Amino acid sequence: MVATFSTLSKDIRQYMLVTFNYWNFTITDGALRMLVVLHFHQLGYSPLEIASLFLFYEFFGVITNLIGGWLGAKLGLNRTMNIGLAMQVVALSMLAVPSSYLTVAWVMLAQALSGIAKDLNKMSAKSAIKTLVPNDQQGALYKWIAILTGSKNALKGAGFFLGGLLLATLGFQGAVLLMASVLAAVFVMSLSWLEKDLGKAKNKVKFSQIFSKSASINILSAARMFLFGARDVWFVVALPLYLGQIFGWDHLWVGGFLALWVIAYGVVQGFAPRLTGKAKGVVPDGRAALAWAGLLATITAAIALGVQLNWQPELTIIVGLLIFGAVFAVNSSLHSYLIVSYAKDDGVSLDVGFYYMANAMGRLIGTILSGWLYQEAGLAACLWVSFAFLAMTTVISVRLPLHPKVQTVT
Repeated sequence: MVATFSTLSKDIRQYMLVTFNYWNFTITDGALRMLVVLHFHQLGYSPLEIASLFLFYEFFGVITNLIGGWLGAKLGLNRTMNIGLAMQVVALSMLAVPSSYLTVAWVMLAQALSGIAKDLNKMSAKSAIKTLVPNDQQGALYKWIAILTGSKNALKGAGFFLGGLLLATLGFQGAVLLMASVLAAVFVMSLSWLEKDLGKAKNKVKFSQIFSKSASINILSAARMFLFGARDVWFVVALPLYLGQIFGWDHLWVGGFLALWVIAYGVVQGFAPRLTGKAKGVVPDGRAALAWAGLLATITAAIALGVQLNWQPELTIIVGLLIFGAVFAVNSSLHSYLIVSYAKDDGVSLDVGFYYMANAMGRLIGTILSGWLYQEAGLAACLWVSFAFLAMTTVISVRLPLHPKVQTVT
């Protein structure tokens, strides 16, 4: 197997290493989220108190993506990826203390480190592909981005299952120690094999460059912020509470259903190129992003109306969530391709980091609104706000370029 690996081209080997790092990080990240939710529920925390533990995770994601892109261009993507792996090992080790030491402040600090680590890792992985795929092969770029993004979400869903399994078999401390050990081994492999200075800018990078000067990237980033805010405003807190309180599902049913949803969502992302015309030789542009955003807004309005009218609520939620997830997955995959396509070749992580900063901001806004709106007005209100956010995504997408702006190599 090692011999076969050595015969592959350098770019393919680097892509496989980046993906391997990303996969291992992602599955432990999903497992950690489920471990925290289930363990702290056992300790007597309310659902909203548990949700608050993740606020630092999302908040520091905003800051990390903004600064991380600059660090990636200045230091190299191999270093930012390795820093992310090391920080996740530290975050997991922090949670391995006895339960009596797991105060809210301590867990929020560990989650803050985990949030920084996750976004350093994701930004590095997405940016690295831009450096490994020739600039004139946009179809290949879309395919590799879709595979990486789809596999990430499928593995995150698998991580939900893994978290529950490890909690039942090893306990909370044993589970986080095992995951820390696995990631530590991945970290050592990454230090040894990942190419030095991967994605490092050839020209001097100023800190002021963390804010994108590209109109197309600014427009796409704004659309991305509202897109992910629209998902999380009803998915993060409101939906799990609704499934338990209104449908009477227990925690295993809720966690299992949402895990399967995330896995299916990731599978659809992997097939997104076929759904958006790549099979016919068509590379998507801003027009495709506009059409899919409009379709998702329409679907969300239908779900919101069904919930508000209390029409077959269980059928409306389950079927509506499945359709929403499939169309959202295509939207997300399109955006993930477009940002890498729009990004400049030298210092690609600057543009990608700024874009994922907007992504993290959307998640943060959605997480906060999800708990507050559900508590004050119920799930229907969350869905109507989701529709409003998607309407904003659609309007913003009107200004996206009709054809990806391909940068020339100089």
